[in-house]
Amino acid sequence: MTRYTSATPDDRREMLDAIGVSSVDELFEQIPEPLRLGRPLALPDGMGEAEVYERLAALAERNADAEEQVSFLGAGMYDHYVPAIVDAITSRSEFLTPYTPYQPEISQGGLQVMFEFQTAMSELTALPVSSAGLYEGPSSVASAGYLAMGATKRRKFVVSRGVHPHSRETLRTYSVGYGAEVVEVGLEGGLTDAAALAEAVDGETAAVFLQTPNFLGAVEDVEALGAAAKEHGALLIVACDPMTLGILKPPGECGADIALGEGQPLGNRLDFGGPSFGFFCATEAQIRRMPGRIAGETEDVDGRRGFVLALQTREQHIRREKATNNICTAQALNALGAMVHLAWLGREGFREIGELLVQRTAYARERLAGVSGVELLHEAPVAREFAVRLEAPVEKVLDRVAERGIAAGYPLGREYPEYKDGLLVAITERRTKAQIDELAEALGAAVAAEREGVTA
Repeated sequence: MTRYTSATPDDRREMLDAIGVSSVDELFEQIPEPLRLGRPLALPDGMGEAEVYERLAALAERNADAEEQVSFLGAGMYDHYVPAIVDAITSRSEFLTPYTPYQPEISQGGLQVMFEFQTAMSELTALPVSSAGLYEGPSSVASAGYLAMGATKRRKFVVSRGVHPHSRETLRTYSVGYGAEVVEVGLEGGLTDAAALAEAVDGETAAVFLQTPNFLGAVEDVEALGAAAKEHGALLIVACDPMTLGILKPPGECGADIALGEGQPLGNRLDFGGPSFGFFCATEAQIRRMPGRIAGETEDVDGRRGFVLALQTREQHIRREKATNNICTAQALNALGAMVHLAWLGREGFREIGELLVQRTAYARERLAGVSGVELLHEAPVAREFAVRLEAPVEKVLDRVAERGIAAGYPLGREYPEYKDGLLVAITERRTKAQIDELAEALGAAVAAEREGVTA
């Protein structure tokens, strides 16, 4: 029985005696009374294995997934097609089961994947150095802030409100520990307010954070916005959607010191928001401050090509005072999925999928803008995602459209009070012209019904 019980009454008594208190209540007496539950947890009686299975299956059936709904959801996670070869490769035991490649003599496959992944991400971002992968996009942004502080010896971050809200929130959370100030710059016409950004950046600024396409789907002029960072000696950090890097000018060619982002669109399914991986690329000047690990290519004593972990910046591997990050995994399996996906697409295929996204997004944007009660939130150029305004309560409209098996998009009011009437619509190669037409019809009908007060 104790195999499944965390602590028996005798265990608890022994621990309380060791602490020197007579009861659990005495142990927690310093916690104010209003903050305590004051009753046992409302847990039901235990069930048998078969009953648990049936219960969990019933709960799972309540979930709506992208295989059942036509999903126009985006906001950082996208319903892309994942080719079968990704599962075929990532499920192989030599990739699926290894823990970490500390011993290069037995980890050549994993290390080579890391090296190839780094090479691919460097080529996509036009920056010479890439890590082997991070946890996910938002923590990559926070890690970039810490790097910028070390590089500039400054403690101020200027961040566009076009950067993903989760990334901004993560950066603010980390910045409390860093002792750094975070200054947000608003949006104008869907794009970062250039004048406000230039005014916010000064000699105390460690880094300027931008995102392109930004959270509203607009493609930013990174080179022009980044001029303020360069003028004051701050680092320019750019978050980007990897699926747009085949058609948009890469961050490295726009003056970015660091390019990073969420890698989920490459070879990873939605999976209820995770797991995924983050990517992190930088100039050579930042290589020894970069988070995570870097795999390198070498030769063994017989002149054969081989791979090693060339650089790791966490305290487990180097002197603690020299460490610049505490990341302890590279999400290597998810990064492998991205590498397989990129190899499957090839250079031409990757560019073509980007062009397809632009074409279908342009069609969807024009189609929705022609619906009564729907108008564009901004006129800025977009690549795969765009925002509209609805002349009806957004959440109620989404509920009506969902009844037709369509997830119409992400309600912007959840993160941007100034856009409470806004809806963010995302396009992937899985969304067909017929589905876009169906979305337009369903959205128009739902807006009209809400405006007329029709009961669903």
